[in-house]
Amino acid sequence: MRWLVAIPAYNEEQHLPAVLDAVREYTRHIVVIDDGSTDATSAILDARPEIQRVTHGINLGYGRSVIDAFDYAAAHHFDWVITMDCDEQHEPAQIPHFVAEMTRDRADVISGSRYLIPHPQDDAAPLDRRRINHTITRVLMQRLGLRLTDSFCGFKAHRVCAMQRLRLSETGYAFPLQFWARCVQEGLRITEIPVRRIYRDASRVFGGMLDDPEHRLRHYLEVLERTIQQSPVPCGARRAASAACH
Repeated sequence: MRWLVAIPAYNEEQHLPAVLDAVREYTRHIVVIDDGSTDATSAILDARPEIQRVTHGINLGYGRSVIDAFDYAAAHHFDWVITMDCDEQHEPAQIPHFVAEMTRDRADVISGSRYLIPHPQDDAAPLDRRRINHTITRVLMQRLGLRLTDSFCGFKAHRVCAMQRLRLSETGYAFPLQFWARCVQEGLRITEIPVRRIYRDASRVFGGMLDDPEHRLRHYLEVLERTIQQSPVPCGARRAASAACH
C-alpha cells in the first residue's frame, strides 16, 4: 500500500516549515499544492527539494487544490492520499491513525472528526463555524442519508482510485458539499475517526462575501442542492466502490 500526504497551502510561510518537518516524521511522500501564494511559501519549497509540489500561478481555491492532490496521487500511482491543512490545525502525529484504518480496507474515505470524541485539550470552535458545521451535518443526513459528526474537517484519507470516479469541479470552500454528495452518489464507504479540534488562529477569514456566515451557509446549501440535482445517480445508491479499483 502506497500513500502520501498532500498539503494545500496559500500564503503559509508562518506554518509551512514546522508542518513539513512534522509530517516528515511519518513519510517521505509529501506534496504541497501551492495555491498561488504571494508570500515566502514558494521560497520555502525551493529550499526543500525533497518535497514535491504542484504550483498554481494564481489562487484557484481550496477545492481546486484538493482535486489536484487527487490527480497527483493517481498520476504517481499512490493507493491513498491523506489531505491535511497547513495552518497547524491538524496534528501530523495522528497520521498513523489514518494509516491503521487504511490497512483495515473497510472504507474509501476516512474523515477526521473534531466532534466524534471530546478531547480535554480541544479548542472551542468559532460559534459561526460550529453552527454552520452542525447545520450542514444535519442537512447531509436529511438529503443524503449520510451520517457524519463533522462535515468540514480537511484531515482525511482518500482511496485514490475511488476519488478518480468522482466528478469534482467545485474549486472554493464549498468543495466538501460537492465531495460528500458525489461520494454518496457513487456508493463510497465512509468512516470517521476522532482528531483534535485545534484553532490556532480563529480570526482567519474566508474572503469576500463568504466572511458573512449567513451568505456562506446559503452558498454551501446551494452547491449541495445543485450537485444532488445534477447527478444521474440516485442519492442513497450503494455500489461496491472499491471493487472497481482492482
